[in-house]
Amino acid sequence: DLVCKVFVFPQETKDSHVLVRAKPEQPLQNFAVCLQSYTDLTRPHSLFSYATKAQDKILVFKPKPREYRLYVGGKFVSFGVPKSIAVSKHVCASWESTTGIMGFWFNGKPWPHKGLQRGYMEGAEVAIVLGQEQDTFGGGFDAQQSFVEEISSVYMWDTGISTSGVVAAMYNSPNEAPIFGWRNFPYKIMGEVYLKP
Repeated sequence: DLVCKVFVFPQETKDSHVLVRAKPEQPLQNFAVCLQSYTDLTRPHSLFSYATKAQDKILVFKPKPREYRLYVGGKFVSFGVPKSIAVSKHVCASWESTTGIMGFWFNGKPWPHKGLQRGYMEGAEVAIVLGQEQDTFGGGFDAQQSFVEEISSVYMWDTGISTSGVVAAMYNSPNEAPIFGWRNFPYKIMGEVYLKP
């Protein structure tokens, strides 16, 4: 149970990350992922990277301070967010294969839906990483895309999510049982990352 704790990534590095030791039981046809981050980075950085052996990928990436990119299978959609000083930011993304509809929430508020990769399916054998982007399965990291500072409250579901579900996840009280979540988080720290209150 990691409630009231954060992973601290103290500096730019080409190898430090958190490996999430969880596996979905079958290939993903839908997903929702939520996390909290706190950083003043202005360069591009990866928050959440989910890759399969076949190089399918789900990625939550921040190319610049006012934009989030959500990737599914190598294609992405962008969501612009308001300019803000370095404050903690909570983001959630959801995607469903049957329609290709992608949802995005920033600090609990929904943004307009977009479409991406209708009919696509993610493979089952996965590596899930916080703080780095996987260019190869479980590796291929680039220091220039590494995350620095704090990540917490990470959740992933194999279903969609509602705005009320997003708000519940913000307060670490999810409505639906996740594949993994902050109250029962299976992780392994790789390199220089620290778990702090």
